[in-house]
Amino acid sequence: MFLDSLFGVFSNDLAIDLGTANTLVYARGKGIVCSEPSVVAVVAQPSGRGDRIQAVGHEAKEMLGRTPDSIRAVRPIKDGVIADFEVTEAMLRYFIRKAHNRSKLVRPRVVICVPPCITSVEKRAVRESTLSAGAREVFLVEEPMAAAIGAGLDVTAATGNMIVDVGGGTTDVAVISLSGIVTSRSIRIGGDHMDEAVINYVKRKYNMLIGERTAELIKMTIGTASPHTKTNTMEIKGRDLVSGIPKVVVTTSDEVREALIEPIHSIIETVHLTLERTPPELAADIVDRGIMLVGGGSLLRNLDHLLRQETKLPILRSEDPFTAVAHGAGKLLENTPLLRQVAMA
Repeated sequence: MFLDSLFGVFSNDLAIDLGTANTLVYARGKGIVCSEPSVVAVVAQPSGRGDRIQAVGHEAKEMLGRTPDSIRAVRPIKDGVIADFEVTEAMLRYFIRKAHNRSKLVRPRVVICVPPCITSVEKRAVRESTLSAGAREVFLVEEPMAAAIGAGLDVTAATGNMIVDVGGGTTDVAVISLSGIVTSRSIRIGGDHMDEAVINYVKRKYNMLIGERTAELIKMTIGTASPHTKTNTMEIKGRDLVSGIPKVVVTTSDEVREALIEPIHSIIETVHLTLERTPPELAADIVDRGIMLVGGGSLLRNLDHLLRQETKLPILRSEDPFTAVAHGAGKLLENTPLLRQVAMA
């Protein structure tokens, strides 16, 4: 107990947006100090005594799809929750130490953002991984709540705020009022599923196999949620499934839009279902205040236009959708009474 309080003196409290695709770390008083992909490169030990961590973050992402048999580049977070306990713990330890300039004398208080659909078993896994990685106290906060605070919404007021957080592994839709989530829905569909849809479309249409990083690049460069005047094109490289040799094809933004129809439809349907379950007084507030879009997946071109068209409601996008959750969790570090109020039991 004494050592914990002593190490706490050397520690900056941290807020971590532990995402399927990216992990962002906010240090109290400093802002976002780390933003890296949630990817870990693991080397299998010849002795069979577990695995050794080779690289984390940007360095590990560069290895995706390019590793020899002895190295695995893995994503330890799947659909917003921990899929590999040990690797997640190692990744968290790396990010906590990086935020403290690699000092080992750290025992920070940590706020971790998690999807609302998380189960009690998954909650325990996140909490235990964070404590094992060096935290002295862990608070779990639902991502839509942190995102709403990060986007500048007043979550304590008796008015309805609707937030749509399109992340890498999940899309969370929630209506917030009086520091609580009134109604919410989560689906395990996000940016990663869009990448997968692009991979499958290219496989069907061109008989060509492309990797995750190429699919993500296509989505970010020419991906769109609804038709627009100019059709963009992009050259993509992959492996021909018939001949087995590398080949190059040119794809268009219209084709990418066709590939993304299914995941985008699921997101819009989730928004509709959440609106149907919203109490009438709060629904009236949403008509006036609109829907706030956050998350890296919300940066898909024209997604806001399509949502506006489908819901007939004003659609706003936060100033920096990618960092809204981390900034919201960081603001909670500065406001302990609100943090204790919104943290999950």
